Amino acid sequence: MAKRDYYEVLGLSKGASKEEIKRAYKKLSKKYHPDINKEADAEDKFKEIAEAYEVLSDDQKKVQYDQFGHAGMGQGAGFGGQDFGGFGGFEDIFSSFFGGGARRDPNAPRQGNDLQYQMNVTFEEAVFGAEKEISVKKEVECDTCDGSGAQPGTNIKTCSTCGGRGNVHVEQNTPFGRVRSERTCPDCGGTGKEFEEKCSDCGGTGRKIKTVKISVKVPAGVDTGQQIRLSGQGEPGINGGPAGDLYVVFNVQDHAYFDRSGEDIFYTLELSIAQAALGDEVEVPTLEGKVKLTIPAGTQTGKRFRLKEKGVQNVHGYGRGDEYVTVKVMTPVKMTNRQAELLREFAEIDGHDITEQPSNFFDKTKRFFKGE
Repeated sequence: MAKRDYYEVLGLSKGASKEEIKRAYKKLSKKYHPDINKEADAEDKFKEIAEAYEVLSDDQKKVQYDQFGHAGMGQGAGFGGQDFGGFGGFEDIFSSFFGGGARRDPNAPRQGNDLQYQMNVTFEEAVFGAEKEISVKKEVECDTCDGSGAQPGTNIKTCSTCGGRGNVHVEQNTPFGRVRSERTCPDCGGTGKEFEEKCSDCGGTGRKIKTVKISVKVPAGVDTGQQIRLSGQGEPGINGGPAGDLYVVFNVQDHAYFDRSGEDIFYTLELSIAQAALGDEVEVPTLEGKVKLTIPAGTQTGKRFRLKEKGVQNVHGYGRGDEYVTVKVMTPVKMTNRQAELLREFAEIDGHDITEQPSNFFDKTKRFFKGE
């Protein structure tokens, strides 16, 4: 793909001043810096912007470009001829150019990491709520050194490499000349401290992995995929910052005969041919026990009855769902001779001449020898 005109990349007209080029670069590099802009093509745009600035900010290269365009740049133009090994990536470009404003203080208090836990609950626990205990494996403050990282009874000294600042200065060659920037101290990791002796239990980190038991209140009406936040139950904060949170995500197990959709529940009621044809009063299960349901005569398979407010309560307390009972008329598989006789009689009255089919091999054999 052909390269875009460098002036077009920076949104400038040919002949733009050095100050205009610099302002345009500052504005666009901030907008498309990969640490700030999470769009898929942000990194490519940032590279394109930096390449355009690297050429147009250099008087000699700018003259060549203005005369010959990209053809005048040769193989060494732009980023193609530069060695950026050890340059440190986009964060160093950005922080070098803008005075290190993108870096955060390594000693500043920071909130601990959030955690997530997948909890399986029964249908009944989800419907009615429950109190459960879970075991979570997470980082906790080391109880041997109380989070300091130093072996008890030993001293903590100021880091000799960074002088306690947590950062060290590094000089680098960049497209903009030799630039001095700051990086996290490699010896103390930004803490500004050295241990006379590291804690034998946590190795100087001030924290260790431990399995912690946590009580969780399952809210009544919760459904699969919903979650609750347990504030401060995540991993401990850094440099005195607050602890993270624990998010408990629920997975509700299936019920033996109820199905659920939101706050509504569904039940399939099996009826005999006689019950469906003549009508009946039957008992059906609900979440609170059985209730009586009147079946009108002539009820067909698929008929649905609604039991108002017999479903699941809303997890936020906004009302309650319904229970829907769907009829399934069952054809008898085994019948007595009397039952079969009555059904044949019913069919004759109804105008149907039923030719009964043998039910199995033995019936077929009997009928064969009888000459039927």
